[in-house]
Amino acid sequence: MVLITNLNAFIKYIDEAIKKMYNSAMNLVVMIVQLVGNLGFLLYGMKLMSDGIQKSTGEKLQRALSVITENRFMGLFTGLLITMIIQSSGATTVMVVTFVNAGMMTLTQSASVIFGANIGTTITAWLVSILGFNFNISDFAIPVFGFGFFLAKLKKSGFKGVGDTLMGFGLLFFGLSGLSAVFSPDQIGWLFTFSDYGVFSLIIGFFVGIIITAILHSSSAFSAIVITMAYNGLVSWELAAAMTLGSNIGSTIDAILASFGSSSDARRSAFIHVFFNLAGTVLALIFFKPFLSLVVLLTPGGADSNIAIRISMMHTVFKVLSTVVMLPFVNQIVALSRKIIKDKPGDAQKVFQMDFTGGFGKENIAAYIIRAEKAIKDMADHVTGMFDHIQLGFMNRDSSFEEHLEQLVSEEDFADQMHEQITRYILHIERLPVTEKQLDNLSIMIQVVDELESMSDDCLSIGMLIKKSVDKNMTFEESDMERLVPYLELVRQFLQFIHININKHLNEDKLAMAQDLENQIDAYRKNLKKVARKRLEKGADVKSELLYIDFVRNIEKIGDRAFNISEGLSQTR
Repeated sequence: MVLITNLNAFIKYIDEAIKKMYNSAMNLVVMIVQLVGNLGFLLYGMKLMSDGIQKSTGEKLQRALSVITENRFMGLFTGLLITMIIQSSGATTVMVVTFVNAGMMTLTQSASVIFGANIGTTITAWLVSILGFNFNISDFAIPVFGFGFFLAKLKKSGFKGVGDTLMGFGLLFFGLSGLSAVFSPDQIGWLFTFSDYGVFSLIIGFFVGIIITAILHSSSAFSAIVITMAYNGLVSWELAAAMTLGSNIGSTIDAILASFGSSSDARRSAFIHVFFNLAGTVLALIFFKPFLSLVVLLTPGGADSNIAIRISMMHTVFKVLSTVVMLPFVNQIVALSRKIIKDKPGDAQKVFQMDFTGGFGKENIAAYIIRAEKAIKDMADHVTGMFDHIQLGFMNRDSSFEEHLEQLVSEEDFADQMHEQITRYILHIERLPVTEKQLDNLSIMIQVVDELESMSDDCLSIGMLIKKSVDKNMTFEESDMERLVPYLELVRQFLQFIHININKHLNEDKLAMAQDLENQIDAYRKNLKKVARKRLEKGADVKSELLYIDFVRNIEKIGDRAFNISEGLSQTR
């Protein structure tokens, strides 16, 4: 009997142990699911909010960024303002790398903008710490999301961007509310037993900040998580500071990824971003205790202040101090980037490369479009330069034209590269979530690039005709060649008109100017061909006159293509 009683007790003990293990395992699964779900709300809310703001004002902001001056303080302010508005230093930095790669911003300009972006990114932490724990945010988040949803659905209201922003705002705080419930000592406190190991704990927290931020692609999101954990008593003030400092290094991942396959200066711009965060973090770690004491001193309430506010203050003070220390040394930091990152062997070669880093920073659609516009403007300038060789060729029809022709062949090949690379780049943009207006404009941009490439072909064809006339010692009446001068100048005037107005909408007045230029070119063509035919009827050299007519026809083709571009630009919105 005793044996049976002991056996029953043992079975009961095993049964209870299994139930406890099962319950613990289920609790862990539920906790992980809740954590992932609420983190998804947080991240998607931040993305939706950023996208919504950019739909409303993003393109204007990015265009302002693309024409920034050399003034480092203006660059700092611009980077700060744009990042505060779009809520993403990663997005701003990717824009900067994109613009540097396109030659629209110098390396020195990019440095000050990056410094400003790093300060601007601290705004999210302030929003979370000020609004996130002062009332029941889930009750507040749901109606805000609902209002934003209906606002976004109002057709032709023009408030879709505002609606998306409100929905993102609601999801952000709904996710934060859920995380606050998950990150409670009862739920997840056992995960933070490492916080009792002194300096070793700070080191672990620092690397956790780097890794998780790199995975999330958002230092703002990780800051929200750290603030939530600290507010719930899961991590100490020192550990929260170490984790936040680590997140500053992890946040550089977007700039690094965006620089892959880009120009040397674009990679240097990414290096400056990494250097800023790394150097600032190293200094903060060296003077860790004095740094935290300064933050406590600057925070209202001191050591008794709300820890969420204290962490936000620490993040801001860190960024501001780093900027104050490094801003006077922008030129030296740029020089250091040039020493560490050497020019690519292909940078000095006549090779056009326009890689699309669309896997990262998809929220920067306007930045991609601006880069494509810059490339199209460069292509228009390139074709105009080819036409200049043609004009020189007509004035100096001798053996020296061989050099001009070699240059034309090389430039036509470069134009082909531009045509292929820019078209592929625009097609990549079309696969992003562009608006209907942007999609229409992108289609017109492809047509413009096609016409510019055809112009380069026409320039080469004319060059080949000039070479043929030189090789066969063909002679033309001096008066005939003089008649070509105003004809050529009229076409070049049309090319200049296109170059000035490329990527702009042509109103009715400007389209009328383009039509007038086209009519004048057509009138010249008819008159020149008429004179050539009369000479043929009088017995002039057939080969010379036919070649002359080919000159006239090919030059006129360039005018036709310029008018086609004008018509396309008049249809942009």
